[in-house]
Amino acid sequence: MEKLKNHNGHNSTLVLRPADAEETTVAWRLAMENTATPTALIFSRQNIANLPEGNDYAQVAKGAYIVAGSEENPDVILVASGSEVSTLVAGAELLRKDGVRVRIVSAPSEGLFRNQCPDYQASVLPAGAKVFGLTAGLPVNLQGLVGANGKIWGLESFGFSAPYKVLDEKLGFTATNVYEQVKAML
Repeated sequence: MEKLKNHNGHNSTLVLRPADAEETTVAWRLAMENTATPTALIFSRQNIANLPEGNDYAQVAKGAYIVAGSEENPDVILVASGSEVSTLVAGAELLRKDGVRVRIVSAPSEGLFRNQCPDYQASVLPAGAKVFGLTAGLPVNLQGLVGANGKIWGLESFGFSAPYKVLDEKLGFTATNVYEQVKAML
């Protein structure tokens, strides 16, 4: 595995936040192969739906990739990592009913993605595209992928306690909220 470099050129930790069981399998393999730096595997505690059939899970090694079923020439790109990717998939179904062309990007590792050639990065997240990011963390966590012209739905605080389905509803981590947020930016 190639060494990850941070913005100062130093080795950095490999961080992987897989979106489903199949991405987890690839992430585990990447962690086992990484002998150059520490690796952080970030998992969800709740049940997560698998990504759409036909997904090319080998792309996980590139850090971010286009999820199967995405349209060519999308009106908007939806990007997330971990459990939020399945929420984007559900939100995309609602957007498509309105004729919106959607690309979903799973980004289990921004570090690996930034190590890819610029052409690959642009093929996944083209400059100037409308991008919506969803994160159960601080919005700044997706800023590097979404860009200055995009929109991020995230959390500004932590410590809420309730069953995850209640929290998802209260905090806006739902297909309906993805639909509403994206429609507002189109």
